[in-house]
Amino acid sequence: MEMEPSREKLLELAFYKMPYGKYKGRYLVELPLPYLVWFRQKGFPRGKLGEYLNTMLDIKDNGLEPIIWKIQKEFPRE
Repeated sequence: MEMEPSREKLLELAFYKMPYGKYKGRYLVELPLPYLVWFRQKGFPRGKLGEYLNTMLDIKDNGLEPIIWKIQKEFPRE
């Protein structure tokens, strides 16, 4: 299965904020790796948040955070 991220989804991921908990209001890229690993062990939430947390874990595991930071810098949200 071939996966190609859409521009809109990538922009949304870059600016998606944690809606609750200790890190409420922080961008997902700012979440510490151990926190994301903990979510994987306990089970990601259902829906978009769970999908984005899982994706962010993959991004961080592969050292790709600079891509997200670049998106945030080049396409700022108001």
